[in-house]
Amino acid sequence: MALYEHVFLARQDVSSQQVEAIVEQYKGVIEANGGKVGRIEHWGLKSLTYRINKNRKAHYALMDIDAPSDAVKEMERQMRFNEDILRFMTVSVDAHEEGPSAMLQKRDRDDRPRGDRDDRPRGDRDRGDRGDRGDRGDRGPRRPREDRE
Repeated sequence: MALYEHVFLARQDVSSQQVEAIVEQYKGVIEANGGKVGRIEHWGLKSLTYRINKNRKAHYALMDIDAPSDAVKEMERQMRFNEDILRFMTVSVDAHEEGPSAMLQKRDRDDRPRGDRDDRPRGDRDRGDRGDRGDRGDRGPRRPREDRE
């Protein structure tokens, strides 16, 4: 059987419990077709770079899958009909990562307390002399449109 990592985005207005139910639903589809699901991670509600179907945020979830390709195709087919799922992506991998994914490691890093940026000496913020910025727009007077032809 092949190894896959599957990530999907669920609408922002579904609850975390509903996202877990969606994961369990598709986990059942994989297992019914002869595969198994390993690690499952909920990355939480995150902002999207651009709106998808009028959603500015989405619940992200990751599933490590060890299944035949037919099982993955069936799961993706069913995901296309689910209106709670905005996007999904399945990637074939050589081996599953051990431990938390990069997204959860990033969250741990973001939770650390940060030093206040204003505690630096004032001189560190000076960018120094930027030099001559050059000719930035002296192109001469603009001719009327009818004269440009």
